[in-house]
Amino acid sequence: MGTALTALVVLEERPLGLNESGPTITFGAADEQFYADMIAQDGIVAPVSSGLTISQRHLLDVTLMASANNYAQSLAAWAFGSESAFVDAARDWLQREGLASTTIVDATGINPGNTSTIADLIELGKRAVGDSLVGTIVGTSTVDVPGIGSFSNRNLLLGVDGVDGIKTGTLDESGACLLFAQDIEVDGESITIVGAVLGGEDHPSLAVTVRGLLADADAGFARVPLIEAGTLLATYTTEWGDEVTAVAMRSASVVTWTGIPITSSLQTEAVQLGQAGDDVGDLVFTIADREVVVDVELAATIEDPGPWWRLANPFRLS
Repeated sequence: MGTALTALVVLEERPLGLNESGPTITFGAADEQFYADMIAQDGIVAPVSSGLTISQRHLLDVTLMASANNYAQSLAAWAFGSESAFVDAARDWLQREGLASTTIVDATGINPGNTSTIADLIELGKRAVGDSLVGTIVGTSTVDVPGIGSFSNRNLLLGVDGVDGIKTGTLDESGACLLFAQDIEVDGESITIVGAVLGGEDHPSLAVTVRGLLADADAGFARVPLIEAGTLLATYTTEWGDEVTAVAMRSASVVTWTGIPITSSLQTEAVQLGQAGDDVGDLVFTIADREVVVDVELAATIEDPGPWWRLANPFRLS
């Protein structure tokens, strides 16, 4: 999972378009040492040799899809000059992103000093799938890297039940882990679910657990009506005795998780004269971190009271 953070931090420093290969990177002695170090730590590695070249895009591919710890180190060191400089940048990124419960000590995620919480991991996952390049890579099943070989995505659930990411993780301290994303359609609306499960016995059993969680989650989504067009929302009474209502301009509904609180607030403008259909305010529905805004309109025209009323009430209408 730490490699997802590595990729996001590197891409902030070295941006890369979705269809770009980026600069060519030449492996050297430092990269061979990263490989040897990860072998010694029983990490996941991909082959390197001094003088071998690879594009930035393919370096990201192998880092994210194959979870190659040594490639994450090579990527970080290339982008920032050293792995320690990357760690400084990553800590700054975490602070700016508000992920205060996450600590990072290297680029690989294999060091037990790298820690996080479920809440922070989910936020990290949202940022990963929200990045067009990272989201594409973690949703790719295989990639061929010239001169190095073919690599498969280590996520066993990729392509199953709408799962299209994000990252696996395996550590002695936390077992088999998965940061996952699923895209489903509910009543014509696309929903992305991001979650994390830690401490699995192994990845096959973890996959079974996650599928069960997703099945329960999917069943909890439904379209909830918010308001019907024409619903009375406010009444205007003029100083000359006319009364005009303000109503919802349109019907609105939202696809949401059953049980999530929905609140609403109404803001209307002061109106003295107006035509039927004039926008006189907003009805705002809040559902978790989303808002649905419905315009409020006059249901009828507020007519001018005429010259005789104006003459009799010179200071009451301007």
